[in-house]
Amino acid sequence: MYEQIQKDAYNVFSQLIEEAKLKEGSVVVLGCSTSEIIGDRIGTHSSEDVAKALYDSFYPLLQERGIYLAAQCCEHLNRALVIERELAEKLNLEIVNAVPQPKAGGSSATTAYKTFKDPVLVEHIKADAGVDIGGTLIGMHLKETAVPLRLPQKKIGEAFVASARTRAKFIGGARAVYDEKML
Repeated sequence: MYEQIQKDAYNVFSQLIEEAKLKEGSVVVLGCSTSEIIGDRIGTHSSEDVAKALYDSFYPLLQERGIYLAAQCCEHLNRALVIERELAEKLNLEIVNAVPQPKAGGSSATTAYKTFKDPVLVEHIKADAGVDIGGTLIGMHLKETAVPLRLPQKKIGEAFVASARTRAKFIGGARAVYDEKML
């Protein structure tokens, strides 16, 4: 089971990096229900083992490309995000005080907190792209103009995966000329 979860997660993040054209310094928000991955209802069977399998597969890929991860906590921590202190300082984000646990933050956020070099929590971020595993609702943490991506890998375990990239807003109307590189 864990091997397939790892393969699926690696595929999702590889496809996201390519489709969203992520580069060094980009921020990806992850919302993840480990309960949904194992086929249960969100919030009912949080699994640190599943979260660890996920992170072991995709997190090194993000690190080697210099892409930051923002791991969304569950509603019990108001969907705060675990990020590296370096990113919080770079973006001048206010740090809040909480340490995620499997039943208060979720196993994904708990695993991020244990995995990151210098983890902190923030309440808000505007990410460049995102992955939602199991219907965790990450939209509030994406930049304003989100574009859904239809990745070939549609599930991790039993959980459906939704993903998005963002783009600059189009302004100026019918006479405007747009920079194709920003689409």
